[in-house]
Amino acid sequence: MMMKPSRNRDVFQAAFLLAQVGGHAASRFANRLAELELGPPHAGILRMLGSTPAMTQQALAGALRILPSRLVALLDELEGRALIARRENPDDRRSYALHITEKGRSTLETIGRISREHQKSLLAALSVEEQGQLADLLQRIADEQGLTRGVHPGYSRMGRSSDVD
Repeated sequence: MMMKPSRNRDVFQAAFLLAQVGGHAASRFANRLAELELGPPHAGILRMLGSTPAMTQQALAGALRILPSRLVALLDELEGRALIARRENPDDRRSYALHITEKGRSTLETIGRISREHQKSLLAALSVEEQGQLADLLQRIADEQGLTRGVHPGYSRMGRSSDVD
């Protein structure tokens, strides 16, 4: 028989529960993406390029706060699978503009379906109203912490020796 925790204990456990659910959610999402032979960083890059066409590699690295060398490796993987294309930037011939291909758009649609299924499964214990309340509360926390909307903070740790993910 489960005991209901006291309200006071709930407050002190909130940070742990955020980390626990966040780690669980990230792991399950990565498992779901594995059917596409992609990881969450690939999905995030495709999402960003799907909403911001012709972004330069430098702008993308800045937006994601990722090491440029690590971004290049991820872009090489996506380009090798014909999901993105690098084209000369008409505004600056020294840089490349990144474009999502038709195959990339199709893959992005599949990622969207996977994301919706993931969210539905993860939040099944909550009503639609509670899901909205949770999202609002989490967004307030993220904003107060200075997190960039729509960008996972894990990108900034990718490729660093201190990364323990």
